[in-house]
Amino acid sequence: MRQNNAARAPTDLPQVVVSPRLSRNAAVPSIVQGMLAPLARFALASLIFCAALPALADTGETTRYHVEIDAPSSVKGAVERSLDLVRWQDYAGLNPELLELLITEAKAQTRAAAEAQGYFAAIVSGALDDSTTPPTVRIRVEPGEPTLVVEVSVEATGAVIEAAGGADAIAAMQAKWLLPQGAIFRQADWAAAKTAAVQALAAGRYAAAKLTGSEADVDPETHAARLRVTIDSGPPFRFGALEISGLEKYADTTVRNLATFAAGDWYSIEALNEFVRRLNATGYFASAQATLAPDPEHADSAQVLVTLLEAPAKKFSGGIGFATDVLYLAQLSFDNVNIDGHGLQFRSDLRVDSKQQDATVKFTLAPRTPAYTDSFIAKLDHTDISGLTTKDFAFGWTRRTSDARDQTTYSTFYYVSQQEPAQVVLDHSHALYAEVGHAWRRVDDLMAPTQGYAFSAQLGGGPPAVSTRAFGRGIAQLAGWIPIDTKTQIALRADAGAVIASTSDGIPAPLLFRTGGDTSVRGYAFQSLGPRVGDATIGGRYYALASAEVVRWIGASWGLAAFVDAGNAADRVRDLKPVYGYGVGGRLRTPIGPFRLDLAYGEATKTVRVHLSVGLAF
Repeated sequence: MRQNNAARAPTDLPQVVVSPRLSRNAAVPSIVQGMLAPLARFALASLIFCAALPALADTGETTRYHVEIDAPSSVKGAVERSLDLVRWQDYAGLNPELLELLITEAKAQTRAAAEAQGYFAAIVSGALDDSTTPPTVRIRVEPGEPTLVVEVSVEATGAVIEAAGGADAIAAMQAKWLLPQGAIFRQADWAAAKTAAVQALAAGRYAAAKLTGSEADVDPETHAARLRVTIDSGPPFRFGALEISGLEKYADTTVRNLATFAAGDWYSIEALNEFVRRLNATGYFASAQATLAPDPEHADSAQVLVTLLEAPAKKFSGGIGFATDVLYLAQLSFDNVNIDGHGLQFRSDLRVDSKQQDATVKFTLAPRTPAYTDSFIAKLDHTDISGLTTKDFAFGWTRRTSDARDQTTYSTFYYVSQQEPAQVVLDHSHALYAEVGHAWRRVDDLMAPTQGYAFSAQLGGGPPAVSTRAFGRGIAQLAGWIPIDTKTQIALRADAGAVIASTSDGIPAPLLFRTGGDTSVRGYAFQSLGPRVGDATIGGRYYALASAEVVRWIGASWGLAAFVDAGNAADRVRDLKPVYGYGVGGRLRTPIGPFRLDLAYGEATKTVRVHLSVGLAF
């Protein structure tokens, strides 16, 4: 049987055209099957409706029945969802004639459902057992062997063939093909694979890419499927001018300075999406959308349509919640994103939980350049964690560049710190601390990566005279995501940090290290791992941790995980001995990143803890 969709528009492409073979050497042409099958189904539906008319007027005795489906789990669910027989079983006005017609139709629907799951040689039987009360209709399915993909050809035509870098674009599209050799040929997977292939090519320079031909040649006797797909790339596109609508309070330069591309740059969906993310993150807009006009006639300067809905300038927000690290928490915030009429943003935030209370004030300058954003921050913080109480005040400046995949951060802060109990640490300290950091994120999705890696490094220091003690400080973080198959991935992580000084005394607590908790070493209490002095866990000059996790996605947005974590913090390198945590958990994909619910066993403490966390660690 063959599905041949050559030279049709993508929206007109049927999913599967079934053409059962008459013999080993003869087959009904697919175009005839495409005409006869709908006519046959219409005729049968008309018979069912006509047979139902007397029943609809019958107010006497009625016939009810149960449906039993005997089929392997690989097809049973699809069969149950496809049968009219199942949907009519509680209809009180059903009569024997209509039931017989429904059973006949059920056999055809069952075969179609089995074929959609990749079983093109299924044997289907249906019978009515009227010895039971009410009668039972038994549908039996012997699916046979599944049809496997034995050959795949995904080809491109158009400008991409001769373009510089075109071979790489085609290879990337082919690498993302979702129905490879050895996979079961399912209708839904076939449709999804074609859509994804077009999107993969359109995500780069070829915004007008479209499917121009597809063919699935299925042989029910050999249980083999040969797939051929052709995609026309269309011309390569470059970004043109921004056409902005919806602005009233802000100058259009506010939007233009957030753009991650310039007119004349090659188009990519990632650059456009990053632009939208930046617009939405400003707080200026309740909604921001940007689309490229994919008109091949203007591919050299394609207009970007930006549609905005401005948000109220002032906003109060608050909430209460629960986190396994800090138990119950409450937060209250006030934002004014336009306090001077020119986009200067103000944010104040108050957060209270069982272990930490802090108040923050932040001013963010309106974007004056596409390259970076400046913020000025003051924060007052009180913590009571693992026997150590801290009171910290910090204020300073941060500059963050706009490219989230290659992002540089500069900051300078002045810290004043007080710690108790005073007998275990120097109780007062201060430091003028300057730092530069860079993050390289080479992942398929910034919010919920499934493959690639991310690496970040931070280097800073506190000079003498303006700090209680001169010191240097560095942190390195590495994470990787490795797909095993379409539903299984491995996530790896390693972090390490060091404060270069002769002692930790005199260094503000926020610049030292403790670990343990939801996003570090699971199985241990929040920041409970570090140097121990008496009953207190204090900050150390060194820390290291590593994690390995396997996630199996069960549905489109949820899955199960198993993991092992290791790590610790210490004041001397020779004391940096790892402790281990093991566990299992659930995963849920959300718009703000993965939601994790974990049950972890801490080997060193021999305790079991529940951990909740959302988003990525860095």
